[in-house]
Amino acid sequence: MDITCLLRQTFFGVCFSISLSSVLGKTVTVCIAFKATKPGSSWVKWVSFKVSNYVVVISSSIQVLLCVTWLLVSPPYVDYDHHAYSGKIIIQCNEGSDIWFYSMLGYLGFLAAVSLVLAFMVRTLPDSFNEAKYITFSMLVFCSVWISMIPAYLSTRGKYMVAVEIFAILTSCASVLGCIFLPKLYIIILRPELNTRKIILQT
Repeated sequence: MDITCLLRQTFFGVCFSISLSSVLGKTVTVCIAFKATKPGSSWVKWVSFKVSNYVVVISSSIQVLLCVTWLLVSPPYVDYDHHAYSGKIIIQCNEGSDIWFYSMLGYLGFLAAVSLVLAFMVRTLPDSFNEAKYITFSMLVFCSVWISMIPAYLSTRGKYMVAVEIFAILTSCASVLGCIFLPKLYIIILRPELNTRKIILQT
């Protein structure tokens, strides 16, 4: 139980930061690629670099540092709630420090917000080469889910807190995967005639 409490939120935070960093890296790559097409653009020198890899590593490392500091300074622990329900003792994980917990969530929100803003800025690029509009919608749904989750999470206790968090995790994952990959699967499976170089260059 102690190990579960220690790793429950930190593991979630690190995994989600890697996922959001990957989306952010993809968005940055799209931005650089199309800025570099302008004559005399100074962005050309960045095309050859593995920018997305650096974005993923650096962004994820910051979250790892936050979580490690959280575990060292004020780690989560098993808590026994005697007051929530009369005659019952609820065993639950106390986050240890609300500041570090919301810092971890806040950093995830920051990554999602940056991805949303960057994708929104380049949403008008040619459709055939542009994934920004899908990233924009996926990050918009992601942010909406977690913003609505916070008051629900704070107003519940015990097993219902876990249920709210699991629902938010599954919904946000489905939004990211669905909005980014479903259009591709639609073309590959149902409209394979559109998945040709000639059609892509025409549009």
